[in-house]
Amino acid sequence: MISMPRIISPHHAQKIMNVVLWGVGLLAIVILIIIIGYILWNGLPQFSLEFIFGNPVGSGESGGIWPMIVSTFYVTFIALIVATPLGVLAAIWLAEYAGESTLVKAIRFAAETLASIPSIVFGLFGLTFFVVFLQMGFSVLSGGLTLALMAIPTILRTAEVSIEAVPQSYKEGSLALGASKWQTIYRVVIPAAIPGITTGIILGMARAIEETAAILYTVGAALAIPMSIWDPARPLPLHLYILATEGVSLPNAYGTAAVLVLIILIITISTNYLVEKYTKKMMGR
Repeated sequence: MISMPRIISPHHAQKIMNVVLWGVGLLAIVILIIIIGYILWNGLPQFSLEFIFGNPVGSGESGGIWPMIVSTFYVTFIALIVATPLGVLAAIWLAEYAGESTLVKAIRFAAETLASIPSIVFGLFGLTFFVVFLQMGFSVLSGGLTLALMAIPTILRTAEVSIEAVPQSYKEGSLALGASKWQTIYRVVIPAAIPGITTGIILGMARAIEETAAILYTVGAALAIPMSIWDPARPLPLHLYILATEGVSLPNAYGTAAVLVLIILIITISTNYLVEKYTKKMMGR
């Protein structure tokens, strides 16, 4: 007789998948902890008031990284003030006004394609367009605009999905009370979608803060604190890249990496806390 293969019951299959998924999730957490722990283990011993608030000496071989911290926030701030309104407004248009057409599908495809383009390509574009063609030179503005181009697709797609996820009953109730379409979007849809939109902004900010290749060709490598948007600068990722690849100072490279990781963690944790608090307030908890 031919033996029939034993079929696993749905209950046992669910248990197996639970174990597999939990295992994969825990493995990802362990890998993340190992990477962050290794960076902090080697970088935290470099921390001191002189290292955080001092100026670099000998291209970063000694001294501090304060100009790099300031440059990082300058470049990231420019990227966000450009990318956030463009991304959110474009998401509102796509989700509420554009409908479904060939043009809309092309825009969504273009946004997804831009989000997957290597950052070095954005850097070369920034060099050609902002630095050379528009004659902005190697500056904070050139680097910030280049990073904004990288952040816009992420903010746009995340914001669009968040807006589309708002229940239709919210919109219908607002329109039934006599509100216009824009009043409904501004006073009902956007507040309900704020958590998702904020998540997209955080992702865009994180990409801007940690990016190296895009600013390598646009922002310059000045060691001084930029006094205006037209001055060159050296953000933390670029400083880390130079320290590590040119053999300037590996201990300072670990210290710079630790500062960068802590900045991203602080921003992410703080923003998530505020979003969670806002969500509870919106739900009346």
